[in-house]
Amino acid sequence: MRTKTIDHVLRATWQAVSKMYNEEASKYGASMATGLALLSIDTEEGVPSTSLGPRMGMEATSLSRTLKTMENQGLIRREPNPEDGRGVLIRLTKDGLEKRSMSKEVVKQFNRAITQTISPEELEAFYKVAEVILTKLHNKSIFVTPQIQL
Repeated sequence: MRTKTIDHVLRATWQAVSKMYNEEASKYGASMATGLALLSIDTEEGVPSTSLGPRMGMEATSLSRTLKTMENQGLIRREPNPEDGRGVLIRLTKDGLEKRSMSKEVVKQFNRAITQTISPEELEAFYKVAEVILTKLHNKSIFVTPQIQL
């Protein structure tokens, strides 16, 4: 049996969640990345294309491919950003808004299924552990090399 390390549990869990979301999204001709993008775009204001990648935690190349697919499917449209002449705003179309609602419901269903199974205290502990991990990663305090004293 594999030794359970924190990173192994995180990776295995995320892979299973990702697979579940992709399987569900494929029923509607979409992907998890499409659903995440739909949920990351403000329904009223749209979103500057340059801030969408960081918001989603996605690399530019993957994001470009996802946005191109979404545009071809009629889920989004690109408009000039009135606040930045060089920039582009990504806005949802009517179909995009409908698929966004579906994506939102899938996420809510997942959350309901989990929160019905574990206690609020267990969920709070999970959030605390995740916050500690994220803080250590953001502060780059995992692999700290000791200073050599002369």
